[in-house]
Amino acid sequence: MRATPTAIGYLRKDVSGISQDWDEIQIRSRAKRLGYDLAKTVTFSAETIDPEGRLVNVVQALDVDAVIAPSIEHLGGDVPQRLVRQCELNTVNPEATYAPHGPFRFVDVDGA
Repeated sequence: MRATPTAIGYLRKDVSGISQDWDEIQIRSRAKRLGYDLAKTVTFSAETIDPEGRLVNVVQALDVDAVIAPSIEHLGGDVPQRLVRQCELNTVNPEATYAPHGPFRFVDVDGA
């Protein structure tokens, strides 16, 4: 188990449009506030085939604890259950957390 939980950012270029840089800043900020080490940000476009499946593959390959997205619209407008079975999903706007069912791994951020 890593000392600091790890997350990846996720966004769709076509949803972000000219706000992509701002969305990436917001993802980094939310990761920091939640205590995640942000490993990378994955970006897909409207032409990406099976973006949910590809995102799940990245989550599994990197063994991350969470995905942070600017909004649910970047994930097709619905909370993808296939993703949430693998890791926690956090959104920036609105600030929301969708957690997998089952036991949680709690991290002691105070070190006590």
